[in-house]
Amino acid sequence: MQKIAVLTSGGDAPGMNAAVRAVVRRGISYGMEVYGINHGYEGLMHGQITLMDAGSVGDIIQRGGTILHSSRSEEFKTDAGQQRGIDELRRKGIEGLVVIGGDGSFRGAQRLSDKGFSTIGIPGTIDNDISGTEMTLGFDTAVNTVLEAIDKIRDTATSHERIFVVEVMGRHCGDIALWAGLSGGAESILIPEVNVEITDVIHRLLEGNKRGKKHSIIIVAEGVCPASEIAQRIKKEAGLDTRVTVLGHVQRGGSPSAFDRMLGSRLGAKAVDLLREGQSGKMVGIQRNRITEVDFADVFTIENDIDLDMYELSKTLSI
Repeated sequence: MQKIAVLTSGGDAPGMNAAVRAVVRRGISYGMEVYGINHGYEGLMHGQITLMDAGSVGDIIQRGGTILHSSRSEEFKTDAGQQRGIDELRRKGIEGLVVIGGDGSFRGAQRLSDKGFSTIGIPGTIDNDISGTEMTLGFDTAVNTVLEAIDKIRDTATSHERIFVVEVMGRHCGDIALWAGLSGGAESILIPEVNVEITDVIHRLLEGNKRGKKHSIIIVAEGVCPASEIAQRIKKEAGLDTRVTVLGHVQRGGSPSAFDRMLGSRLGAKAVDLLREGQSGKMVGIQRNRITEVDFADVFTIENDIDLDMYELSKTLSI
């Protein structure tokens, strides 16, 4: 394989640039030509494909977002759109593609592979909702961003003796809420994977008040319900002074952590190695600190379970 390409698709995640850098420089080390595709699958269909060199990925490992930019494409979900993308790749003589993104991006990558075009995926999403890998690219940075916010919010919560409900991202996965909540000492953590009655949260708050506790942090994953609903219930049923903070897209930005820079570098290099070996239709991931490979079919069919032991631990430590 002499020519490969790389694109980023879907939501951006810290560490994507580290992965792009690794793909480009690993490929060059093998004597390959490496192309960058701008604006994801949409850019692929429109031929936004540029030859990259070692210098084009210099000074990016520390940057958040993605230098290749990203987008979502409805047209690429169609057979015609996918074939159009393959035609653009083959027009430049490109033989393999690395796709960095989440579940939707991988479904597009699988279809390219099914149509005979060699494709490898790198899990890049802050949500940590991809099966077959313990960590997705960007998750560690997002958790640390949330944790920094929790620490600051706790200062003002203590000063004013208030309850703060903090809403975090994650779609239908509660990992960001769980990891940041446990690390930040949140009094309650609400995640989609565990059904918790608001009355139980209120009960814990009132019990804490009886012990003299005047402030608390409640973390709610966006997949549960809006934080405003939780706050309204607490004010109405417990009469406690409550405020809401929705962290939003600040969680997707920022300089990647050391872990995400390392992970992006390792995954990017492994993706190139697999293409060089003639493999396709696989995702590279990490298990027990070892870089592994998983078929796309398994990624889509194996359930991505949350660590319920961590959840139980959070309840024990937040009394």
